This record gives sequence, structure tokens and C-alpha cells, in this order.
Amino acid sequence: MSHPAAEPLFATSVDAARLKPYEISSALLEDIQNALEAGDSDTVNNLLIGVHSADKAELLNLLSEDDRVELAAMLADGFDATILPELSPDAAEDVIEGLGVDRSVEVLQQLETDDAVHIIDELSDDSREDIMQAIPAALRGELEEGLAYPEKSAGRMMTKKLVCVPEFWTVGDTIDYLRAHTDLPENFYVVYVVDARFHPIGRITLGSVLQHQRSVKINQISNTETYRVLTDTDQEEVAYLFTKYGLVEAPVTNASGRLVGTITVDDVVHVIHEEEGEDYLRAGGVSEQDLQASLIETIRLRFPWLFINLLTAVLASVVIGMYSETIEKLVALAVLMPIVASMGGNAGIQSVTVAVRALATKQLKDANAMAVIRKELLIGFFNGLLLATVMAVGAWAWYHDAQLALIFGAATIIALTMAGISGAVIPIVLSKLKIDPAVSSGIFLTTITDVVGFLSFLGLAAWWLG
Repeated sequence: MSHPAAEPLFATSVDAARLKPYEISSALLEDIQNALEAGDSDTVNNLLIGVHSADKAELLNLLSEDDRVELAAMLADGFDATILPELSPDAAEDVIEGLGVDRSVEVLQQLETDDAVHIIDELSDDSREDIMQAIPAALRGELEEGLAYPEKSAGRMMTKKLVCVPEFWTVGDTIDYLRAHTDLPENFYVVYVVDARFHPIGRITLGSVLQHQRSVKINQISNTETYRVLTDTDQEEVAYLFTKYGLVEAPVTNASGRLVGTITVDDVVHVIHEEEGEDYLRAGGVSEQDLQASLIETIRLRFPWLFINLLTAVLASVVIGMYSETIEKLVALAVLMPIVASMGGNAGIQSVTVAVRALATKQLKDANAMAVIRKELLIGFFNGLLLATVMAVGAWAWYHDAQLALIFGAATIIALTMAGISGAVIPIVLSKLKIDPAVSSGIFLTTITDVVGFLSFLGLAAWWLG
């Protein structure tokens, strides 16, 4: 079956003169699936002629487990190694199975060390053991060294291939060295300057090397700000360093200060995307693997969060139960009280989202924490005041009860003010306790906004109405 000529290989559209990212078209995906079902490898290979490796990775991520294995087997002879780093963990496992151990080892040897370490680390124990045993001893040592570093650390991200020169070299020496060596990194932007102990003491961009005369000493034109990171530095810290200082490459040193690797900006882009995605998903109690995980596994991952939410809901119900007699006297309270809690919850989500993001990007620190809390308090109060006016007028028009309208408005101000404070304070406190605020803030916020919303409204009503 051939791909329909009427539909382009990739689906694109123009929005406000801006081209959207390329996507695998549904027609191509369907044709690939049909060809795989028929076992037609010739059609599969013809359909994928000219398709970028990143798009092939996207295609593999979209396919089912069996289809991935079969497609990898069909593409094994000419399999592009750059596909592997773009795959999800489950897809990588299936592709390794389809390629077979020997071919997988050949493909992994074509990758930079950091990419190979990342892929092997994501494999199951059995697959990892099979691959590591088949890898040549020299490369196996490098990979084992990379895997020995803490997960999500600079040591895992770095590649050991880099370019460094002694401080006494000239620009001419450096250029001759670069021209004479064929085993340089595929992508590098910086030449590091090292001392006799192999400590990085400077860096110079390739552009700067080419702009100076051959006789100029390297140490005269190098930048002494190396922005080095240690092998055990967390990848979030590395991403922050690159973002803050606009780096394209940074050296990685061990505890003694010796240069052991380098991290390039393309690796950091992946980290930023991964960390932001993880924070967003964890805030909802799910993970990136939910889409590919089995039904039972997905239920197991989501249930704890739902159970915690059940407990917070029970707490809010207890508060309502405390004022059951008040509600019986004035049924309108039961109609209006969810509005107060809901408004507080929405205001709290706005505040907590800003705080969590500010913590992640290092914009929220001890020095400005009180200012941020004070600002969120005032935002909550004034938004509450404005909304209270609108909602009190609405309650009065609905029930023609001035006392109820005033209670409704006052409770709204209290709920939104407390939501603003809680949204700022909760992430800060959790961060101090070394608990991920992106994961846990929502649970505490929901509890506080629900309890405060019901308690303020029903408590004021019970006090005012006797």
C-alpha cells in the first residue's frame, strides 16, 4: 500500500504567519500500521524515506508494543542511532528488543556517552545486563562510570568527549590541533583551557579562536569564568546555570576539580523540557509513563493520590456536618457555600502555581519570600473584596436577604485572602522540608481552601443568625 499523494507526509498549518511544528500525519501512521500488519517491510522502508530521525522516534512512540518491535526489526540494517535518545523508556525497550542485542550494541556505540548512558539506564534489568555484556570492554567502562553517578546528575548528562588545550598554547597551535584530529566531538562550541593538573581555568568559543591571529596566546583571550559544575550537581541546577548565564557548554569536574566531561546546551534543553513536564504531571498525581503503562500499573500509580483527596474531602465534610443545624435553618447556605470554597480554591491554584514556578526558576528565595507572601495576601484580599461585592449583590437579588448577602461577601473575602497566603506559603514550607512542592502543594491547598471556605461561611452564618 502506498502513501496517498494527496496528503503530505507531515501535517502542517500556518497560524499568524508562524509555521507550527511538524507532526506525523494520521495517514502515514495508518499506512505504517497496515504495512506492519501485512509484514510488508519494503512498503515500510519506502514510506519512511526522507523522514527525519526525530519524526521516526515520534512514530515509534505512537505505535503499540508489538508494532514497535516489528518496525525496529524491519529498520535494523539502516537504523539511525539518533532515534534512540528521542524515545520514551517503554519505546526504547521495545526497539532494543526488535533490533536484537548485537545490532543494538552497534547502534549504541554511535551515540555520545551521555545519550548511551541515558538509554541503558532506562532499560529493564535483564535487557541492561544483556547489552552491557555485549558492549566492548573500553566503552563498557565509560558507560559503567556514567551509570555510577547519581540519577539526574551532571555526571549522567555529561559526555566525556571534549576539546581542551594547555594554557601556554597559541591560537595557531589550537587550530592545528583541531584540524589534525578526526575523533573530535560531533557537536562542540567551546575549547577549554586547562592547567597542568587538568583543572579548567578558562574557556574560549570556536568563533573567538578563528577571529584572532595565530601568534596570540590562548590564555590571553580565554574567559576565566568557566561556570563549572560538579559531577553530582542536580540536573535542575545545571539547567538553571545555563538559563541564567546563557551558556552553550559547561565543564564538569570531579571532587578534586579535574575536568572529566562537558555538558552542551542540547542536553540541557531536554532536561528543561523533562523537568517542566514532570512537575506538571506530578502536580496531578500522574506520570509520563501513564500513557504507555498497563491498566493495572496506571491504577496503582493514581490511586494513592485519589485516596489522599478522599481524606481531604472527608475533612471538609466534617466541617459542614458541624453546622448541619444552621444549614437546616437556612437552606440557602447549602446552595451558596460551594461557591465560596470554589472561589478560594481557584485563587489558591493561581497563587501556588506562581510560587512553585518561581521556586523552580530560583526567582523565589529567602530574601524575597516575605515580599511574595505579602503580595499574594494583598492580591487575595482585593480580589476577594471585588468578588464579594459582586457576589453579595447577586445573593441579595436572589434571596432578598441582606444579612445573607453580607455573610456571603465577608466569607468570600476571608476565603480568597487565606487562599492567597496559603498558595504562597505552602510551596515555600514544603521546599524547606525538602518535599517537592510541585507534587504536594495541591493536596494541602485543597484541604485549606475547602475547610476555610466552608468554615468561614458557615461559621459566620451560625454566629450572625444565632
